Amino acid sequence: MAKHRRSAKPSKAKPRAASAELRHPASAEGPPAPSLPPPIERRSTYIEAVALYERGLDALQRHDYTEAERLFQVVLDQYAEEKELNERVRLYLNVCRRLTTPVGPPPKTLEERLFASTLALNGGRYDEAISHLHLARDEDPDNDHALYMLAVAHAQRGELAAAVAHLERAIAVNPENRSLARQDPDLDPLRGDDAFRAAVEATSLPASERRRPARTRNNRSNA
Repeated sequence: MAKHRRSAKPSKAKPRAASAELRHPASAEGPPAPSLPPPIERRSTYIEAVALYERGLDALQRHDYTEAERLFQVVLDQYAEEKELNERVRLYLNVCRRLTTPVGPPPKTLEERLFASTLALNGGRYDEAISHLHLARDEDPDNDHALYMLAVAHAQRGELAAAVAHLERAIAVNPENRSLARQDPDLDPLRGDDAFRAAVEATSLPASERRRPARTRNNRSNA
């Protein structure tokens, strides 16, 4: 009689060790974790420069323009390496200088108004120049210097129609202003205007009928 063999008992399988990938997820292949940007390094002088700058702002707000100007100038002189800060310092320094510049008496004569308008034009203060020139023109409507400078001032402000009108009048009074206008860089904003081209391309009058030319910006700067 054949003997029945006992079935083998199921063996208890030992749990497999976790894979290295599971045990150490950081070691799995993939993009590395983003690193934090390095902290911004400031020069040791930066804090000192900012402190002076803030003192200058405080003086400016108290209307102590002389002290504010002094402090801003110290920042520029002693902390030239702080270029970004110094851009703001120069802005406020210019404000202080404008506020501390003594204002002279207003011009009263025609010559004084022309001289004041010359300084204003050279400094880019076109509103001020136009104000002086209007008074000069009212006093002497045929003054071609005043008319020509009015053309320049309006051209620089982008007021082309007014500039051409004054230039045409200046040429009518003194035709030599025509050749002057052809070369004057201060009138470059008018170059594309048809009325300007017509005014400067017209035939000049004989020399015997010409008056003295108006002064250009270069000549005006020497006034």
